[in-house]
Amino acid sequence: MKDDQRNLVLFIVIAGLILIGWQFVVTRFLPPARPPVTKIEAGQTKIVKSAATDPAADSAAAAKSREAVLSETPRVRIDTPSLKGSLNLRGARLDDLVLLRHRETIAKNSPFVRLLSPSGAPRAYFASWGWGGDGVTVPGRDTVWTADSTVLTPQKPVTLTYTNPQGVRFQLQFAVDANYMFSVRQSVANPSAQAVKLRPYALISRNGLPHELDTWTNHVGPVGVFGRGANYDITYPNLQGQSPSFWGRIFGSNAKAGENYFDHQGGWLGFGDIYWLTALIPDQGAQVHAGFKGAGETFQADYTQNPITVPAGRVAMQTSRFFAGAKEVELIDGYQDKGGIENFDKAIDWGWFRIIEKPIFYYLDLLSKLIGNFGVAIIALTITVRGLLFPIAQRQFASMAKMKAIQPKQKAIQERFADDKARQQQEIMALYKAEGVNPLAGCLPVLLQIPIMYALYKVLLLTIEMRHQPFALWIHDLSAPDPATILNGFGTFGYSLPPFLAIGVIPVLLGISMYFQFKLNPAPMDEAQKQVFAIMPWMLMFVMAPFAVGLQLYWITSNVLTILQQRLLYARHPEMLAPAK
Repeated sequence: MKDDQRNLVLFIVIAGLILIGWQFVVTRFLPPARPPVTKIEAGQTKIVKSAATDPAADSAAAAKSREAVLSETPRVRIDTPSLKGSLNLRGARLDDLVLLRHRETIAKNSPFVRLLSPSGAPRAYFASWGWGGDGVTVPGRDTVWTADSTVLTPQKPVTLTYTNPQGVRFQLQFAVDANYMFSVRQSVANPSAQAVKLRPYALISRNGLPHELDTWTNHVGPVGVFGRGANYDITYPNLQGQSPSFWGRIFGSNAKAGENYFDHQGGWLGFGDIYWLTALIPDQGAQVHAGFKGAGETFQADYTQNPITVPAGRVAMQTSRFFAGAKEVELIDGYQDKGGIENFDKAIDWGWFRIIEKPIFYYLDLLSKLIGNFGVAIIALTITVRGLLFPIAQRQFASMAKMKAIQPKQKAIQERFADDKARQQQEIMALYKAEGVNPLAGCLPVLLQIPIMYALYKVLLLTIEMRHQPFALWIHDLSAPDPATILNGFGTFGYSLPPFLAIGVIPVLLGISMYFQFKLNPAPMDEAQKQVFAIMPWMLMFVMAPFAVGLQLYWITSNVLTILQQRLLYARHPEMLAPAK
């Protein structure tokens, strides 16, 4: 009895630590979905756009400031099915871009997501191309280029021209496809009597730290491929002068405090958010010196190519690409496979379970297109997974039923050898062997489902195809938590709650499904274990509350199917419910 009391006290302490420390674990390792910030006005819930909560949103004053900055310079309009913005002729900068396929929030008439902003506006974010050279005047950031067109479209490239005092003509030709990829051809014509030596370069400049978290689950920040796979080690704090964290050093981070540069062939580099990416993509056969640096809260990704010599009377040119848009999986994979961009799919931080996550994504995406509802597609995916695991689940349930049937014998052994724990364990193991029971057999389906659940979690977290996908009734975004928080009067009271207390209807249904699933399992003989199993469903309900509704929907469906499978098994084999003789 003393052991039971000690176990119960130990469980209560551990449960308390889990609930208290869960927010740290979630924030650092498993970031929950990002719900829109809301407020109550006239009895209605309204979405609040704020630069502190949405990386694409600025205040009204900031928007006005940006418009003022844009009006100060000559520009070429950008007009594609996916992008809208302008190219700055002063400095030849691509610094004004919004994404027409994605909006900031699920609110009706929400603004399109803004990716790039000009220097001088809040959160400036732009790309630029040019040359470095000695003994020759090269265009700079204040150079005003001449354009041969007033608009850039997928059907109509634009060429910018600048001629220096020595007569050397520099040109930048910008082309864009129907999605998010720009092609930039840098050419130099040297009509002078002497050769000129130049180093082509390209850069991305970004001001301000992102509002999204960089975690072990998903990398946010500088990212690139430098000849040996994707580099997720470098962070914004590193570029500000901080050394890699303790865990980074333990796991072999190759990041340094300050500048981080690499010499390699081809590859790409840029800045990645959860859903958005800007990336410089040099000629995949060119040798480049590429990397990142920072000063304060301004960060730069750049590369320079090996010096080129342009003989007198000759022309030299090289072509690079620039991606600025959403990390749409099929599109990213297409640029890698058809565009020949090395490891471009690593722009999405799939992680260790990539081999599971990508098939799950493509299957889920296919189901959503066929069905027309992403939530129903998640249910169909769950049925598929459970169907594949059904033979293993049958063995699990049979093992659990046998465990339940031999509990009287196990209890008798525990009572007979209550003062001899070693002998007790020896006799119990002999009982398992005699009855053909494996107490670990029931864990196998659970162990198989853990990577599947984690893979689905990352799919919902990382892939923009899941963003703002509705299900039914009040569920308008499956990648966010349930907004109908019960303790907040379903949003009526207008106050915020800690994430683990923001219990919505879906988490409650999840807790109920787990409760009935636990009830069908063999009841443990130990009283402390009974207490653990009694409270476990409701603890998991609080733990899962901050996560995406789509993940909770998967788990609820899986629990319901588990209950049906258990009832089917016991109906077909009622003898398993009887105690062993």
